Amino acid sequence: MKPLLRAIAIVRIAFRYGLDEWLPASRITPLLRIVKVFVPTAAANRALPRGACLSMALQELGPLFVKLGQVLSTRRDLLPVDIADELASLRDQVQAFPSSQARALIEAGLQRPLADVFERFDDEPLASASIAQVHAAWLQGGREVVVKVLRPDIEAHIRADIALMRLLADGLYRLHPHADKIRPHDVVSELESTLLAECNLQREAANASLMRRLWQDSPDLSVPEVIWPLTGEKILVMQRVYGIPADAVAELDQRGIDRKALAAKAVRILYQQVFRDNYFHADAHAGNIWVDIDGARSGAFIAMDFGIVGQLSEQDQYYLAENFMAIFHKDYRKIARLHVQAGWMPASLRLDELEAAVRAVCEPYFTRPLSEFSIAEVVIKLLQTAQKYQLTVQPQLILLQKTLLNTEGLARTLDPHIDLWAVARPVLEAILRERYSAKAFAAKLQKQWPEIVHQASGLPALLQSALTQQVDGETRIRMRSDEIAQLVKISQRNQRQLFALAVAVTAGFAAGLLALLAGPGPILYAASALSLGGFVLAWPRKP
Repeated sequence: MKPLLRAIAIVRIAFRYGLDEWLPASRITPLLRIVKVFVPTAAANRALPRGACLSMALQELGPLFVKLGQVLSTRRDLLPVDIADELASLRDQVQAFPSSQARALIEAGLQRPLADVFERFDDEPLASASIAQVHAAWLQGGREVVVKVLRPDIEAHIRADIALMRLLADGLYRLHPHADKIRPHDVVSELESTLLAECNLQREAANASLMRRLWQDSPDLSVPEVIWPLTGEKILVMQRVYGIPADAVAELDQRGIDRKALAAKAVRILYQQVFRDNYFHADAHAGNIWVDIDGARSGAFIAMDFGIVGQLSEQDQYYLAENFMAIFHKDYRKIARLHVQAGWMPASLRLDELEAAVRAVCEPYFTRPLSEFSIAEVVIKLLQTAQKYQLTVQPQLILLQKTLLNTEGLARTLDPHIDLWAVARPVLEAILRERYSAKAFAAKLQKQWPEIVHQASGLPALLQSALTQQVDGETRIRMRSDEIAQLVKISQRNQRQLFALAVAVTAGFAAGLLALLAGPGPILYAASALSLGGFVLAWPRKP
């Protein structure tokens, strides 16, 4: 019963904010108009921009739908700019759960009383989000730490809401004419993967530990130390640090911190993380990036919250770096060729046609003043060009474009006149010179030499076997057919659709009678929602 009530609540909120009007005209439109009579769009929402309506609806639906909005905000290759900008402003802040529960969960994770571990534990949380909340504490001996603990039963709540989101995605896939490009099931799967990964605090701790090791000798970035003996899947204990949010311009000025130097530092760190370390913070908004105010390290960045980090495949990293250098040199032909070689564009596409498309994307940006040039926007436009050819962009590239936007936004907040090109280009050039130097090649060859020798030792026998089979006519071709499994799958899907259609028609008939005889009420809303859901499930899938 709870899932049905939750589904009805989602439908009512969607209609109240006018989200139903976003659906294209289809055979289900008359049914939507009937439901609209009983759940009209609120007058106050009619004048609001569509992005604001979607943002407010997601906030009303709850923290997990806020997370969905945050994931969608990264898909600028799919969403209009106004909607993506509005969703990017969503903040994951929810009511804290009782400290008594937090204490019980922490003690269960540590398998001992808090008093045995902590000299003092602050019941008032420092922060509370949809996945976890954070408390300040002091270890025995006085060392300050923060304790991050998962919310009670969070995984069960996530799986329940994800199941409903899959139903919504299924309906959108059947109804929307451009569903193949939107790929709603992929978006929900990405959200599920992100949320469940954030539910494993030991994984987040490992991410933070690696980032700390990569930057331990740098004066530019620090990462709090993980207290491993006290950390597990449901509890994360880290060194407590003090700083100010990286976008707190007034406070930075008050403390005399050079904002221009800070902005350039933010850009350099990003390019070093992506192209030198191949390990970047993928949730780098101002809430997770602070500026150190300690005398010895004043002006250094502090990175926190490593629930989401990004890495690129070696191939994507290479082609992306080369694309950036081609952008810096305005070499449109090379950009087009690299897109084809990377598999981001179909090989059948004429290179001169693609070069013209790339020129149309890039040239308007090069006519701007350098202080207005955005590398992130160019990359996003190029990926959108790839989308027009119905090619799937890898999730890690989507994470990277979000990180580029966050970092460029932060840099421009700190220094509105920053020349991103002048800062990024020498960093990338130096990294590529070192990566493709003779010394780097020799080191890579030395590292891979045992594997090369091992593989080479089996080549003579493999070659002899292949030649023998050719001479004896014993070469075999293995083929596997999935036709029978596919037919079974189609048959089962048709049965489900027929059942859903029967439920939809019955519920619709009942809703009509109730509207005529009893008027508006909870039962009418439930019957209407059930009918609508049945028609959505019965709608034929695209082949």
